[in-house]
Amino acid sequence: MVTTSAASQDERIADAAARLRLAIVRTSRRMRQEAGGELSPTLIAALASIDRLGPLTPSELADAERVKRPTATRIAAALERDGLIARAADPDDGRAFLLSTSPKGQALMKRVRSRKNAYLSRRLRKLQDSDVETLEQATEVLERMLEDPS
Repeated sequence: MVTTSAASQDERIADAAARLRLAIVRTSRRMRQEAGGELSPTLIAALASIDRLGPLTPSELADAERVKRPTATRIAAALERDGLIARAADPDDGRAFLLSTSPKGQALMKRVRSRKNAYLSRRLRKLQDSDVETLEQATEVLERMLEDPS
């Protein structure tokens, strides 16, 4: 049997999760809008993963993006077609290849990140110092949550 306090704690967590989800989704949408629509969110996310983690095999890209290997291969093909990534033979496996960000892709990522950071900076400057400190602490908590593989 669940006690009243446990039930109210579950309700509080469910409410917090719903509010947090909505705030994250809306913030993410606004940052995508601020960054410009040069690529779809899927392609920009994959490019960011390749830029941050690369060089990657298509399988590693699939794992990083939590998609199936054929989807990662299609995404990589689109990025390569646009000149945003380069493909090179894997020195450890002659049958495989590695994906890395091209200079054009690096420039795009720099521009996108700069625009997103500028948007958030403008918003943060309008807050009180105590609110900025709270967001810094919340960022640490979110980073810990993301590290948990479950």
